[in-house]
Amino acid sequence: MTTSPAQPATPAQQPHPVSGGPIVQLPTAFGEFVAQAWTDLETGAEHLAVSSPLPATDGKAPLVRLHSECLTGDVFGSYRCDCGEQLAYALELIHEHGGTLLYLRGQEGRGIGLANKIRAYALQEAGFDTVEANEQLGLPVDARSYQAAAQILAEMGLNEVRLLSNNPDKQDRLAQAGVHVVEMVPTEVPSREQNLRYLQTKKDRMDHRLVLDMQPAADPGAGAAGVESGVQAG
Repeated sequence: MTTSPAQPATPAQQPHPVSGGPIVQLPTAFGEFVAQAWTDLETGAEHLAVSSPLPATDGKAPLVRLHSECLTGDVFGSYRCDCGEQLAYALELIHEHGGTLLYLRGQEGRGIGLANKIRAYALQEAGFDTVEANEQLGLPVDARSYQAAAQILAEMGLNEVRLLSNNPDKQDRLAQAGVHVVEMVPTEVPSREQNLRYLQTKKDRMDHRLVLDMQPAADPGAGAAGVESGVQAG
């Protein structure tokens, strides 16, 4: 009886190459965290894991937020999207309940880059929605990859997580990469007049789990208390 030689692993079976750096203290306005930089050895992109130094307070799987870089929202507080407010809300929850936020750089504008995102904004001002604007530019609606993120989570020992997200596509793609999402924890913050159409498009055309009560927020922190119960009840 002859035995066939073992077949080499396909690229999909091989771990995505990442490299982690030292863990350091990161005191912030949201509380004390620890941070670790990670490098995607395929693309050169550098990501940051920001974690609570304490274990999950409720004994459940840790909260994890995959946060795509958004310069306009995260740094300048733009109201065209909800990214900056989701970032702040996620850090508040992780500080209180334990977990990790992965800040994924190189994912600006759902992966199309900063300059193209601004071009898409111009098209939105001309009447297109966020999906149509990308299509008009000949770009993917969502060009992001979560392979590096999944590998970083695996190397951090986070194989079962409660995902802080409104986007079920993230859950599906993490599952394909071997990370078990035991629960989706919503991160919806109240809408604003400036981003209501954008959020409605994400709900209608990208299947984001949003309520959109049509009552725009009055201040950046207004959304935190409204969805806190989703973490406690989950």
